[in-house]
Amino acid sequence: MTPAVSADGVSKDYGDTVALSDVSISVSSGEIFVLVGPNGAGKTTLVRALTGTIEPDEGLVSVLETPVNDTDPSRIGLLPQSFAPHDRLTASELLEYYAGLYDQSLAVSKVLSDVGLTAASETRYVNLSGGQKRRVCVGSALINDPEVLFLDEPTTGIDPVGRRSVWSLLDALSDNGATIVLTTHDMAEAATLGDRVALLDDGELVESGSPGSLIDQYGGDSVLRIETEETLSEAQIGQFEGDVEQSPSGLQIRNVQPDTIGQFVTQLNELEVRYGSITWTEPSLEDAYLQLTGNDSLGSATGYRKSSAYSDP
Repeated sequence: MTPAVSADGVSKDYGDTVALSDVSISVSSGEIFVLVGPNGAGKTTLVRALTGTIEPDEGLVSVLETPVNDTDPSRIGLLPQSFAPHDRLTASELLEYYAGLYDQSLAVSKVLSDVGLTAASETRYVNLSGGQKRRVCVGSALINDPEVLFLDEPTTGIDPVGRRSVWSLLDALSDNGATIVLTTHDMAEAATLGDRVALLDDGELVESGSPGSLIDQYGGDSVLRIETEETLSEAQIGQFEGDVEQSPSGLQIRNVQPDTIGQFVTQLNELEVRYGSITWTEPSLEDAYLQLTGNDSLGSATGYRKSSAYSDP
C-alpha cells in the first residue's frame, strides 16, 4: 500500500544546528501518527518539511503519492505550533474567512460544534480563553475537510475536558479515513491517540511503533511500592515473591501482577508490618522514551501508566 505521507532520509540544518538527521517515516492512510520529544527534538521541523513549508537539505517527502510541493493544498490541513488569527473577528467569522479560501468546505456551524465552540461562536477571538483560541485554530485546519491533517501540538493550553473532546474528534476523523500527523509533549496524549508513535531526540528518529509495543519492549517492569518505615529482615523479605528492593521509604517489588496485590497485603499483615500506602504502577510510554534516550526533559504527563493504591487502615 502506498503511504499517505512519507519522508525518506530527510535532513535539515540551521547553521551549525542539526534539526533533522536522516529521518524516514511512512504513514498509512487513516493512521494517527504521533511525533514526541522535548523542545528542539526536531518535531516542528519535520512537520514543516512534510507540509512543504521548508525545503529539506537532503531527502524526499511525499504526501498523497506526490511530491509535497505538488500536492493539492486543498487536500491538506495544517495547524502550526504558532498561529495568530485576526483577533477582532469572532470564532464564527474566522472560520468563515478560512472556509472562503477553498472552493469547497465544511459548514462553519458543523466545525464549531466539532471543536466545542457553538456557544462561543459570536465571541471575538481576543476575548476567548486560551483553550478556546486553540480550538478555533484546530477548526481552521479542519474547515476544508482535509484528507491529511498536520497538527503541531494541537491541544496546548486546552483544559482536560476540551482536550479529550479534541481527542474524540481526531479519533472520529481517523475512523472516517483521514490521515493525521501530530506532535505533542503530552505522553498520555500520544499513548491515547497514536496508532504509532515516533520518538525523536536531537533531530534523530530513535524508535517508532505502536504505544503498546514500545512500552512492552522498552518501558521496563511493573512496580509495587509499599511505604513503610520498618526494616524487614532477609527472612521476612524472602517470603515475598518477586524482585524485592528495600529502601528507607519502604519496599519496591518488580513484575507484580495486579491480581496478586492482595497476597502482598495479606503477607504484610501476617508479618505485622505497619505500612502506609501501597501503589502499583505499570510502565508508561514516557518510561520507554527515557529508556531509549536518557532524556528527562519532556516535562509532561506520563502516558499509558495505570496505578492502584491501597493504604493501611
